[in-house]
Amino acid sequence: MAYDVTLLTNQNSYEYSVDMESKCFGLSYNPYSISDSSSIPTGFDSINSPRCHFYNHYHDSQYQISSREVTPLCFQDSVDGEINQHHIRRALQELECTLMAVDDVDGDVAVITSQPQSSSNDLRQLLIACAQALSENKVAQFDKLVEHARRGVSITGAPIERLGAYMLQGLVARKGAGIYSAFKCNEPDSNAFLSYMRTMYQFCPYLKFSYMAANGAIAEACKNSDRIHIVDFQIAQGTQWITLLQALAERPSGPPTVRITGVDDPLSRLACGTGLAAVGETFHEISNRFNIPVEFHPVPVLASDVTSEMLGVRPGEALAVNFPLQLHHTPDESVDVSNPRDRLLRMVKSLSPTVVTLVEQESNTNTAAFLPRFVETLDYYLAMFESLDIATERESKSRIDVEQHCLARDIVNVIACEGKERVERHEMFGKWRSRFRMAGFEQCELSPYVNSVIRGLLRGYSEHYSLVERDGAMLLAWKTRNLISASAWH
Repeated sequence: MAYDVTLLTNQNSYEYSVDMESKCFGLSYNPYSISDSSSIPTGFDSINSPRCHFYNHYHDSQYQISSREVTPLCFQDSVDGEINQHHIRRALQELECTLMAVDDVDGDVAVITSQPQSSSNDLRQLLIACAQALSENKVAQFDKLVEHARRGVSITGAPIERLGAYMLQGLVARKGAGIYSAFKCNEPDSNAFLSYMRTMYQFCPYLKFSYMAANGAIAEACKNSDRIHIVDFQIAQGTQWITLLQALAERPSGPPTVRITGVDDPLSRLACGTGLAAVGETFHEISNRFNIPVEFHPVPVLASDVTSEMLGVRPGEALAVNFPLQLHHTPDESVDVSNPRDRLLRMVKSLSPTVVTLVEQESNTNTAAFLPRFVETLDYYLAMFESLDIATERESKSRIDVEQHCLARDIVNVIACEGKERVERHEMFGKWRSRFRMAGFEQCELSPYVNSVIRGLLRGYSEHYSLVERDGAMLLAWKTRNLISASAWH
C-alpha cells in the first residue's frame, strides 16, 4: 500500500510518497502552477511528470501517516491571497522529518518536529557526534543523536542543512547492513540523469574546468601531430571532445585524423540507455559538421579490466589518455591485493603515451578510517553545496535534482560502504603524483594560456572561486577549500 502527501503552492507542488511494502519513501516535485486545490489537472499523473526522489529504507520500520498528512495542504495569506512562504517551509520540513524519522528504543516511529539548529557549526558538530557514536558502536546514543539532528536538516535549507540530510542518510545506511542497496531503487533513467549533469554544468564550473584543463593539455601536446588517438576512460556521452575536435578542425595546416577510443562501464548511469552506440553517432555528426576525420571505437569494459590489446594503439599516432574524475573508482591495494589502480597506470605507461590527463576530486577518502573520512566528506561537500547555493534559489527543483542525483549517492557511498562496495575512493593530488611517478610517468607543464582562460571562466561565476597552481597542477578552489585537481603526464 502506498500513501501520497502533497504540498501545494501557487508556484510548485511537492509530493511525498510512502510505499509500505518496500519501505521506500520519496519526495517528488512537480512544477505546476497551482493557486488552489480545484486547479489540479484532471488525471494528474506524477509518475510522468518531472520529479526528484529522496529515498530511504529501514529494516522492519513501519511508517505512520496521519489523516492530516495525507491531505493536500494549501496555505493562503488572508490579506493579499499570496502563499505564506514561512508556513509552507515549516509544513515541508514537518512532512520531511516525519518521513525521515528513525525508530526509537521501543520500536515506535519517532515523530519529529522542525526545530532549526542554532548555527551551522552546531549542526556540523552534531553530525560529527552522530558519526563518532556510530564508530564506537554506541547504538542507543547514535539513535538519539540522529533523532536530534533530523530536526535541523532539510533539502531546501541552508547548505549545511541540505548536506546534513544526505549525511544522515549515509549514517543510517551504514548502521543497517545491506541497506545501501535501497538507495538504488528508482534511479533516474540515463536521459534524466544526463539532464541533471547538464544543469550542474551550468550552475558551477567544476565540469567546465575539468574539460578545459584536459582538452588544453591534449591540444598542446598533440599540436604538431597529423594523427591523434584519444583514449577516454570515461567517455560518457563524449561531449568533452566536441570543442577540441572543432579546434583541431580549424588548424591552418588542415585537420588531423582523430581516433577516439571510449571506455565506459556498461552498467554506468552515463553509458546506459542507447549507450556507446549513440556516442559513435554523435562523433559521426561532428565529423561531417566540422569536416574532420573522426573514428570511434567503443570499449564497454570496466577500467580495471582494460588491456592494451583492447585499445588498438597504432604506430605513428600521438596517443592521449584521459582519466576524467574516474580513476578513483578503480580499486587500489587497500581493496584488492592485485592493486588494479596502479596496474592500470603501468599498462597505460607501457603504451608510451604522448600525454595523460588526470582530473580528480581533491579529497582524502580512500584509506581513511570511518570517522576522519566522515569529517573529510562533510567539509568537502559543504564547500560544494555552498557553491551551489549561490547559483539558484534554495527551493529550486533544479538544485534539488543536482544535489540528490549527482552528489548524494556518492556521499552515501563514501559513508555507508566498505570494501569493494565502496567505489568512491578519492585521493589528494600528492598521492596521485606518487602513483604516477611509481608507474614511470613524468609531469608535464600545463599551458599558461589554458590557465588564463580558466581564470576568465571563473570570473563569470563567483569571486569565491579561485585557481591555485601548485606542484605543477591546477586546483579549482571554493574559498579556502581545493575541490578539483588537474594535471598532465607523459
